[in-house]
Amino acid sequence: MPNGQTQDGTARSTAGGQWYPPEWPDRIRALAAGTLTVVEPKRAATVMLLRDAEGGPAVHMLRRRASMAFAGGAYAYPGGGVDPRDDDHLVGWAGPSLEHWAERLGTDRATAQAIVCAAVRETYEEAGVLLAGPAPDTLVGDTTGDDWEADRQALVARDLSFAEFLDRRGLLLRSDLLGAWARWITPEFEQRRYDTWFFVAALPEGQRTRNASTEADRTVWTRPADAAAGYDRGELLMMPPTISTLRSLTPYGTAAEALAAAGKQDLAPVLAQARLEEGEIVLSWPGHEEFTKRVKTGGNR
Repeated sequence: MPNGQTQDGTARSTAGGQWYPPEWPDRIRALAAGTLTVVEPKRAATVMLLRDAEGGPAVHMLRRRASMAFAGGAYAYPGGGVDPRDDDHLVGWAGPSLEHWAERLGTDRATAQAIVCAAVRETYEEAGVLLAGPAPDTLVGDTTGDDWEADRQALVARDLSFAEFLDRRGLLLRSDLLGAWARWITPEFEQRRYDTWFFVAALPEGQRTRNASTEADRTVWTRPADAAAGYDRGELLMMPPTISTLRSLTPYGTAAEALAAAGKQDLAPVLAQARLEEGEIVLSWPGHEEFTKRVKTGGNR
């Protein structure tokens, strides 16, 4: 697909495969004019699930259906918004304390728990992988089967909270299996906004991924460098946080190396900025120069 526009009419960046909604220019102009009501971002979490492979670790990615209102056709990781019950005080917990996670994520304890729970819950909902076990040093194995699927669907439908799910199965959330990696906030001119924490985790032994999400039409395991090359050729569509985090994974030779490096990653939130300059809208992400875009005010391509 050539750069410029996807088959469903969604505008695309002129450099690489950066996802670019066609309504952005008008909304950026409205933001600059003070006529746009800024939407409060929803807390969210996403997980870069890794497994060791020849030539370095591979990451699990899904392609969002083209019909999706947000980032349709773009490649992403399993993830989603925080459920209001994710900060339930009954959640079975193993690994670093909530105080540790609050300090690492730059939040209070309840928010930290909600974000970590969302990361683990969404990975199970969308990829069928569960970072939990019956004891602090154990993990569940095969999570397939009708009973597991019934519980997963109940979680997706929000008929069952994650705390209830863990309690029913006698499981503890293994927060020690996650490493916080990055934080990106959807630009102020977007209609759907998310304050998203990115995590890394290794695929547990005995478990396997599957496309359990109704929002994705395919899933792949790919080396970060290969996916980034596909983006650079304009063959894979991605949002700036996705391609940025992919590139940041390329130096690591194993999943364990990436997890060990998580504690040193900068979690300062990245928020896009937009300004009007000589008849153009200049869109930039501080610290990430490759995503800077200049859009003529008379059009969106």
